[in-house]
Parts: sequence; C-alpha cells; structure tokens
Amino acid sequence: MKIVFIHYHLKTGGVTTCLKQQVEALKVDCDVCVITGELSPAGFPAKTIHIPELAYSADCPGIFQPDDAAVAVCQAIESHFNGPCDILHVHNPLLAKNKKFLKILAALQKRNASLFLQIHDFAEDGRPRSYFAEDYPADCHYGVVNSRDYRILLKSGLKKQGLHQIPNPVNIPENPPAATQTGSYAVYPIRAIRRKNIGEAILLSLFFRNQETLVITLPPNSPADVESYQDWKAFVSRYQLKVEFDRGLEQPYEAIVASARFLLSTSITEGFGFSFVEPWLFGKWVWGRKISDICADFEANGVRLDHMYTALKVPLDWFEWEEFYKKWKRTIQNVAKQFDILIDNERIQNTFSSLTADGTIDFGLLDEESQKQVVGDLLNRKVNAAQLLALNPFLTTVGNPADQKDLIETNRNAVTRNYGMAKYRQKLLAIYAQVDQTPVRQHIDKHILLSQFLDLTKFSLLKWGDYGA
Repeated sequence: MKIVFIHYHLKTGGVTTCLKQQVEALKVDCDVCVITGELSPAGFPAKTIHIPELAYSADCPGIFQPDDAAVAVCQAIESHFNGPCDILHVHNPLLAKNKKFLKILAALQKRNASLFLQIHDFAEDGRPRSYFAEDYPADCHYGVVNSRDYRILLKSGLKKQGLHQIPNPVNIPENPPAATQTGSYAVYPIRAIRRKNIGEAILLSLFFRNQETLVITLPPNSPADVESYQDWKAFVSRYQLKVEFDRGLEQPYEAIVASARFLLSTSITEGFGFSFVEPWLFGKWVWGRKISDICADFEANGVRLDHMYTALKVPLDWFEWEEFYKKWKRTIQNVAKQFDILIDNERIQNTFSSLTADGTIDFGLLDEESQKQVVGDLLNRKVNAAQLLALNPFLTTVGNPADQKDLIETNRNAVTRNYGMAKYRQKLLAIYAQVDQTPVRQHIDKHILLSQFLDLTKFSLLKWGDYGA
C-alpha cells in the first residue's frame, strides 16, 4: 500500500514519536512518505516533503487559500508515487493549530483522498484555545489511542466500521539496563507541564517511607507551564524539601530510571499513558495516581495497577476553599464562553457540593495556590498529618508494595505481550485495509463530544485554568 502521513511539524514530541514508530512498523509492507508543514530534521526515517501551508498558523508564510494547499499536497503525492496514494493518514487534525486545516482536508476529500484521521488530543479535552468552531470532517475514518476516546466518539455519532482504536506501541528494549539502585530516588520521569500535577508528587514525597529524594526529570517548554514550574522550584527551595529538578538535562533517561527505587506518576489526565506501562520493562514499578478511564485498557490486558490510588482527599479547611470555589466557578464560565455554550450557576454549585459533600476535595482538582497552602500547612504543622493519613490510608505504605517482584514480572510480561511493535504493525495494517475497502457515511456531533469531555466532576484547574488567574 501507498501511505502518506501528514502532520503540522516533526519536532520532538509524542505525536512525532508515534509517527516515527508507524513509519518503522510499515517499512517492509508499505511505500511511505511524510508531508509536513516544517522542514524535517536530519535523519528522519522516511522521505519527507515540506509544504509550509500545513504548519501552525503562527508559522505559516503569508496568506494562502486552502484549495491551493490541497493542490500542493496532491501534486507532492503524485510526484512521489507517480500516481495517487491509497491512504492519507493525518495526525491530530482536530486541534486548530492551523486555522485553515479543516478546509484543506475538505478540499482533499473533494479530490477523492481517502482520509484516516488519528486523534491524539481533543480541543474539547481542556484546550479551548485550539477549538474549531466549524464542523469536523465527515465521511472519513477516525482513529484513537484509547477506549475512552473510542466510546466518546461512538456516542458522538461515529460508527464502528469507521472508528478504530490503535494503542501506541511501547519500545520493548532487547537488553534493558540492569535495574540498579545507586541512590535513594523516587523518579517522576516527565516534562513537568501543569497537568502532570507535580504539587501532588511533592506532597507524596513527605510520606516516602525510606526518605527517598523525589526526582523530576525535565522542565516544561511552554511559557504557560514554565511559570508554574519555577514557582514550585522556589517553594521546594524555601522549605528545603528533598526534591530535585531537571536531572534529565544532565543524565540519560535510561540511567535515571535504572537508579530509581520506584517511579511515580500523579498526572490528572493522559492520552495514552506511557507512564503506566514503560517502567515495568526496566524492572521498575510505578506508583501514584491511577487515571481509571485510561488505565482500564492496560488492566484489561493484564497490567496490574490495583496498588495505585484514584483520589487524594484533603480537608476543605486546609486551604481557602471559598476563594478556590470562586476561581473554579469563574474558570468554568470562561471555558463555557470559549466553547460558546452555557453552564448555569445551579449546575456548578450542585457539582461542587457533591465533590465536597464529606468536607474534603480531591487534591488533583486544586490549583497550585491551593495546593501550596495544603503542603505548606503540613510542613508548618498547622494541620495534623494523621488526619490526612486517615483520609488516605495508602499514604502509610507509599513506595512499598507487598509483592514487588511478582508485580514487576507480571506487568512486564503483559506489556511485552500486548504493546510490542509486531502486534502494532498487524493492527495498523488491518486498519488500513478497512479504511481502503470500507467507505463510511458518518459525522461527529460536536455538542455531544463536548458534553462528554467537559465533565465538571473532573474539572481541574491544572488542566482548564490559566496559571495565577
């Protein structure tokens, strides 16, 4: 088959990594090329074609018509293959990073392009500034990386024959580094964007049973996340906590993981969720917050995550909850305005009342200011740590699973069996066959889609709010 991939850019990141893996998986069976809006880096493992009009709007040169961009895509394909391609596999097209992107796709459909749209991120899932007001492409095939998104898109109008779940592959190391423990570290191996909830990781570190140092590997890139990150670094410095930042800037990822006693994850939202499956391959176990609707896929495939928690309750009177509620309500109203919908005050009040009915709230819903109040009062002994332990019994056994060796072995086998490249290749080729052979008539109801993602019971300011707003 002749496969063409399209993405806005090929910069380092999760989508580019996935695209590279797909190229690698298909190299024996398919003729592949990649069309991108930015010049590709040296050493990219496929033929790349640069069409600037496909880049982010901020990087697009001048004014252009979507139809002209579509013509340029078709001409590039024709030149490369001496004819049309079988499938145009487009990554993350529903984010309005390029304001004309949907019109470009519509123009390609008019030229009989067979589209397979793989969705990694939805604007409706915490990215209102990347929201397209116009309808999403109809009568083409869609793909998602988890069963949560699959169920949501079925509810939103797509049909089973035109919707495909394609979990990301996990790099299975042929010779993983020896699992050593050269230091007393608990490692959070991520780029510390706000939704990774590093305030919660810092709170957990106060209860580490073996006095491990918490290591957070990489700083964020975006200005919106950098300010929050720098303030957490200042907070840690002020209280002289056993937390180390930026280790990944000086040391390779594999070496950091190898030296860890265990790995940690406190993220409040994920697309695929590599943090829950990769550590086992290196002989390490992961502990922390389990995102139930993401982890359900892993657990269905035999990965045991029952040692993780799903909420961390803190008493309302440990922070200025009335000020927090005002901010929470204001953020909901601002988000609703950006999506051009109305959420009435009674619904907001009733939801908050249900979230706090027992006088507590999940720490992961709080903004950084409220989180710092909680952690600061614990450190200053203004509140009783025993109360937190009573609310969250798992804190008494932080980093100490009863069956560590068996847990690692079971999960390593489950990940290797279900998420390797060979199985991924088979799945991807099967999807392409369906896309090629099965025309579909379907469209996404955007109002239903938004209602599925904009769940006030999970409305965290780390995800939806502006820092310091």
